[in-house]
Amino acid sequence: MSDGSGLEVLFTYGTLQLPDVQLDTFGRLVGGDADALPGYRLEWTDIDDERVAELSGLDKHPILRHTGDAHDRVFGRVLTLTAEELDAADEYEVSLYRRASVTLASGIRAWVYVAA
Repeated sequence: MSDGSGLEVLFTYGTLQLPDVQLDTFGRLVGGDADALPGYRLEWTDIDDERVAELSGLDKHPILRHTGDAHDRVFGRVLTLTAEELDAADEYEVSLYRRASVTLASGIRAWVYVAA
């Protein structure tokens, strides 16, 4: 979701928080503020994409599943990205994920990658 200044807001809860992944995906380190996403739970999925697994150092990645239960929460960080950086994040995420619009616990509207 755009923050009104032309920048995109992305909630990340997994490997897009890792410095090596950020440097490779965005060409820079991206700080961010802590936040949470209610109504979702975190699960783990196998990653078959060798490049993504090598870059993250993990062959299992976290993935979000919508539960609708307000007691379920996933904690992560809010990143502010350019449209080009968001496109790069789309390319990094494998086909198991899709980008969705959500409202975070803070009230911020953001993009997030959820189970496809």
